[in-house]
Amino acid sequence: MFPPELAEQTDTAPWVSKASPYPGDRSMITGVMDDDISKIMPVRHLIVVLGDQLDRDSAAFDGIDLRRDVVWMCEAREESTRVPVSRPRIAMFLAAMRHFRDELQAEGLRLIYRSLDARCPSLAAALRVDIERLAPARVVVVEPGEWHLREAIRELGSTVELRADRHFLCSHETFAKHAKGRKQLRMEFFYREMRRAHGVLLDAEGEPEGGEWNYDALNRKSFGRDGPSKLTMPAPRAFRPDALTRQVIAEVNAEFADHPGALADFDWPVTRKQALAALTDFIEHRLAAFGDHQDAMWSGEPWLFHSRIAAAMNLKLLRPLEVVRAAEREYRAGRAPLAAVEGFIRQVLGWREYVRGVYWLHMPGYLERNALGASEPLPAFFWTGETPMRCLADCVGQTLRYGYAHHIQRLMVTGLFCLMLGVDPREVHRWYLAVYVDAVEWVELPNTLGMSQYADGGVMASKPYVATGRYIERMSNYCGSCRYDPTKAVGDKACPFTTLYWDFLRRHELTLRANPRMGLQLRNLERLSAAERKAIQAQAETLRASLRTRSPT
Repeated sequence: MFPPELAEQTDTAPWVSKASPYPGDRSMITGVMDDDISKIMPVRHLIVVLGDQLDRDSAAFDGIDLRRDVVWMCEAREESTRVPVSRPRIAMFLAAMRHFRDELQAEGLRLIYRSLDARCPSLAAALRVDIERLAPARVVVVEPGEWHLREAIRELGSTVELRADRHFLCSHETFAKHAKGRKQLRMEFFYREMRRAHGVLLDAEGEPEGGEWNYDALNRKSFGRDGPSKLTMPAPRAFRPDALTRQVIAEVNAEFADHPGALADFDWPVTRKQALAALTDFIEHRLAAFGDHQDAMWSGEPWLFHSRIAAAMNLKLLRPLEVVRAAEREYRAGRAPLAAVEGFIRQVLGWREYVRGVYWLHMPGYLERNALGASEPLPAFFWTGETPMRCLADCVGQTLRYGYAHHIQRLMVTGLFCLMLGVDPREVHRWYLAVYVDAVEWVELPNTLGMSQYADGGVMASKPYVATGRYIERMSNYCGSCRYDPTKAVGDKACPFTTLYWDFLRRHELTLRANPRMGLQLRNLERLSAAERKAIQAQAETLRASLRTRSPT
């Protein structure tokens, strides 16, 4: 049903270093000997492959001429240093890029590969140098996943041809048509359109399988007191680093020693074959149980029933429709329940495409939105994991160790704390973009600034997602080993989440009254006496003052 799993790869093919415009640069033009470089001049197309576009079927390669075209790739140091990007994320991108480079070379494609030690000022600046040096008739680029990079590439001149990224299943034009005339965007209606457009999980009459479009209500179970130990939960497929990945790990540890995170456990899929093996592993061993416990959390269990394929998808090692079809086949074959399969497909076909649509519809102004006027600095423990709050210590520590946390850990632990604390949403955005191996701006920014922080005022979410520590207690075992009591809002044992929850409602009460979905929570706020409100406010202000230490950003 799926391609066989990948054995450890062999060492890379040799390449020859060439002259470079950057002092001390050991970048290379691969597959071309020194005295043969003239044979690729003049260059017809300079084909730019960005670090998150590692797909051989990309539109960038349409019509490629192996004799006259050159592929261009660049490890831009700036991408890792604008904020202190975590070592797992840096290693993920570099290892995947270098493996893809070698796969292209093995096909006989000519490449210019600017390596990390080129120390060029930025990707766009490095590309400009090579455009001037090679004078290609055309520079072919698939649209980047970041608005500012797209604009920087456009500014390189009229020879640049931006091609649509056909990896995605919804074009900008289609999403704009969906959004036109709507007072509010809601993912659910978009998701139904995508199901119909691609014929996914529909019955013979073209209606949703089982009679419902969404089975989310069935997918919110906790593990209970016993945790996941009594469930069949095979560990996800790990990919032992090969020689090339080990080289990347050593280089990242040396070059970015002062960056957060660790690489001792790095075992992510970094090639398409590995990514397909990871997909196979999830589909066969965890998809069936994914739905029930997709929102649950458990200390020391970072993966649970989750897929671990988001990074591979966002680097374009996997294609969304092949992922969707693989999950649907399991349902059709009776090997996975509808609720689990629908919940997983909704994340890929619905949410992922919807988030991208929101990003391109609202950029560049989206980045500056701050509907709640949040201005607190990001607490320093987000870069260390050192905090007495067990849920945050576990989620942040896991993030720094693996470059990973699942969606509820991001939304309802780290994101929830920042939202209620009142952290500047741009600082939260920079942290999420820096630490997660699957983070690319088109997907990370709307999820963080919109869904998590409600800084867009309701574009992504119909209300702010706020809760007391009781939610975390219900969905995890974190509170059992914590010094704080999730039922208390004031006092020495008060849970910071519970304190900040009531303080959030108090601070934004007038704004939130316009939102009908906040009615119940605001009615509960009204039950607090003036003295209780004052005590909560004082406790929240003390907490903020104690955390007001500037982060490395």
